[in-house]
Amino acid sequence: MPSNLDPRFATDAASIRIGRLMYQQLVDFNQSKQVIPSIAHWQQLNATHYRFTLNNSRSLFHNGKSLTSEDVKATYDFILEEKNASPHRTILAVIKDIVIINDTTFDFILSHPDPLFPAYLVVGIVPKSHIEKHHPFNKYPMGSGPFQFISVKNSLDLSLQRRADNQVLRFIHVPNPVVRALKLMRGEIDMTQNDIMPELVNFLSEESDLSVEKSPGSNFSYLGFNFNDPILKIPQIRRSISYGIDRQAIIQYVLQNTARPAQSILPPEHWAGNKTLRSFQHNPAKAKKLLAEHGYSTEKPLQLSFKTSSDPFRIRIATVYQDQLAKIGIDLKISSYDWGTFYGDIKAGRFQLYSLAWVGINSPDIFRYTMHSDSIPPHGANRGKFIDKTVDELIEKAESLNDLTQQAQVYKKLQGVLLDKLPYVPLWYEDHVLIKRNYIKNYTLSSNGNYDGLINTSIQTL
Repeated sequence: MPSNLDPRFATDAASIRIGRLMYQQLVDFNQSKQVIPSIAHWQQLNATHYRFTLNNSRSLFHNGKSLTSEDVKATYDFILEEKNASPHRTILAVIKDIVIINDTTFDFILSHPDPLFPAYLVVGIVPKSHIEKHHPFNKYPMGSGPFQFISVKNSLDLSLQRRADNQVLRFIHVPNPVVRALKLMRGEIDMTQNDIMPELVNFLSEESDLSVEKSPGSNFSYLGFNFNDPILKIPQIRRSISYGIDRQAIIQYVLQNTARPAQSILPPEHWAGNKTLRSFQHNPAKAKKLLAEHGYSTEKPLQLSFKTSSDPFRIRIATVYQDQLAKIGIDLKISSYDWGTFYGDIKAGRFQLYSLAWVGINSPDIFRYTMHSDSIPPHGANRGKFIDKTVDELIEKAESLNDLTQQAQVYKKLQGVLLDKLPYVPLWYEDHVLIKRNYIKNYTLSSNGNYDGLINTSIQTL
């Protein structure tokens, strides 16, 4: 289930994906991850001055009121107010002022040039009138998107209504993947996307009433470190872990080839991706040598703790890490928690090692959000508290350039530096898997796993 239905605070995948259905944003991205208009188009008047105009087909909030420039300004002003502690503030701090021209036109004035700027404007717009009344958007969302909030029951059953035809959509929390599979087979649920074990996918593909669709994904799975930990601060220790994990074996035998190896947050096909990077190959001998230099071996192993969610498949992958690392001299203790507790611990920095995935990555501003020393929570998502002068300088250099081609070159260099310094271990980009009843039609899988396909999904009646 989503942890926050207020777009000004949403950071987890479920919240962002469901939020896109209830709220509209100024811009979006095409298949090449280039920014395009959503409910507004823009022109750059000079290096620090952007003028946006809302589209002619005026958006209506779910209460029937028109979405205007005032709502846009109020939404972004709220995020920029430091006391509100929005996790999106760091990325948007380049905004110096927002000037309203009329009901449909407004200007963003920047403190310094940033050619990526339009790509930052992906926060769902909420009404100014509700902001002023301190409306609890997390409990009662009020947006202008294609779906309207109806109710949520016991944090287990979220109901939305599609505005175009009043079709009701229910998101039901079923944490156990085997139970999800059984519910699909019995027709108790109509469709599920991802978080199904590969062997269950293969089993369900044999069911005549179900269909399975797959598509390559761009969601980046990684192993994260806590840099406040005196052991994990040592580069050779992190490097030994990278050499000790056999990604290819996990992809082949556990993920059953529904993923591809990753070298960076950005996939190589991204306009700022680095196609020349080569990820760490499994090399137990190198891993043992690095650990031995610090006094560790299979006879005297390094003790480390690893946190993961209680999802059975994620626990299984964790046990594979445990087995692989034991062979090089690391004793990995696994702790699993329900999603809310696990995610809360990660955001609060209560971990040594953990694994998660970044989803829906479109813009290279993700590097500032996750790797810059100014982005340690609550000011960003540098959850491992990684601090490196070279990385900060490269991020800032890229942001100072006015040419996207030049920016791309700096970001490519940055990705090489990150692979060397290892603030995280790049693992893989998992494929997206959709399993649905055959009567569900017109759902399209996206490369970042969003749920936008539900806007056009239909039920075929006999």
